[in-house]
Amino acid sequence: MAPGDTVLVEEPTYLVALQCFTLVGARVVPVGCDGDGVEPSALEEAVRLHRPRLVYLGPTFRNPTGRTMPVGRRRAVASLAARYGFWIAEDDPYRELRYEGRAEPWIASLPEAADRTVLLGSLSKSVAPGLRLGWLRAPGALRRACVTVKGATDVHSSTIDQAAAAAYLTEGDLDGHLKLVRSAYQERRDALLDGLAQCLPPGSQYVRPSGGMFVWARLPDGCDATALLGRAVDQRVAFVPGEPFFSGSPDRRTLRLSFTTHPPSEIEEGLQRLRRAFAQEPT
Repeated sequence: MAPGDTVLVEEPTYLVALQCFTLVGARVVPVGCDGDGVEPSALEEAVRLHRPRLVYLGPTFRNPTGRTMPVGRRRAVASLAARYGFWIAEDDPYRELRYEGRAEPWIASLPEAADRTVLLGSLSKSVAPGLRLGWLRAPGALRRACVTVKGATDVHSSTIDQAAAAAYLTEGDLDGHLKLVRSAYQERRDALLDGLAQCLPPGSQYVRPSGGMFVWARLPDGCDATALLGRAVDQRVAFVPGEPFFSGSPDRRTLRLSFTTHPPSEIEEGLQRLRRAFAQEPT
């Protein structure tokens, strides 16, 4: 990508992706989403208007909302890529963390988009949080260009980390590990969801994800999640305000809750602290 190129993104979208696009001087344009992800009609309208070089999507348990794009919508996006010629970056690090339902196909696996989709993944979500190794699947010519850019950016990823990952993936029981992780994370997700309605202010809404690591919530009109964070920290609990995940006009009522780090007993205590923070009268 060159400075000034347009990137279309879901609204809201992954904060670090927005930071990366800003660093390279891209023009970031948000596209409207609903409960199933990016809306094809809104995407086509944005493509016609802005002629993007790239569309960045997190179709499976998207960060920050936890939502997943169904297969029909994935096919619609792939058809638009074939028709208009834009590239798709399919960011899919949470795919292995599914707790219920059936997996949707990668956009990259659909014939209409196979020659213009970069599929991204990370071992930090499926194997170990500290293993900051990612991977991409892309058409050959683009893959060679990515290798060149990677070398110019940081010379080389950690050889020790790569060797450890290769040994584990070759000799370890990845399927057994993922089964254990999914079981633990599902229990923690359920603990968060079980107490969330009693914790949030009346009139709040939240997404029930079928996988991933996050629950996305929207507080009632008049609330500001960024302003409420200080009250939560006073109770020794925290969340991520939703505002930084928006490339356009932010919805300040939104926030992201992560459930993967703590066991259910600690999540229950965190919810009680969060309830006290939200129940405080503003000073």
